[in-house]
Amino acid sequence: MSVFIGTFENKVDRKGRVSVPAAFRSAVSGQAFNGIVAFPSYRGSMLEACGMDLMEQLGASMNEFELFSEEHEDLATTIFADSQQLSFDGEGRIMLPEEFREHAEITERAAFVGKGRMFQIWEPAALAYEKAEARKRARERKLTLPLKPGPKEAAE
Repeated sequence: MSVFIGTFENKVDRKGRVSVPAAFRSAVSGQAFNGIVAFPSYRGSMLEACGMDLMEQLGASMNEFELFSEEHEDLATTIFADSQQLSFDGEGRIMLPEEFREHAEITERAAFVGKGRMFQIWEPAALAYEKAEARKRARERKLTLPLKPGPKEAAE
């Protein structure tokens, strides 16, 4: 399972190429596709991204919904219809499609932020604002995260 942590900012060239952080490339290495899968977020002006393993798991999870139900159609359209496989070039870069850059308002720089099993790609100033707001909301709600046993502890 891929886990993405940290925040990294990289330059986007005139063609829309951007280097994916080495730690993120390492997290998806050895999967069925040599790259990432990304799609415009339906929650805001950023891109959602992950490895092919999670996309396959999301596809399998769609079976929880009745085929042709509104829920199935809405989620399938939102996640899969606009997803694109973005392969790594020899230097670890991907080409961000123009419509992706427009959706996330990315121009000269892109910020990659780990979100556990997924990561997001943002315009850097927008990400800085969102991180501050998320911390504020977490503090106000006094959010906590129950810790589940890791694989080693679960086996004991």
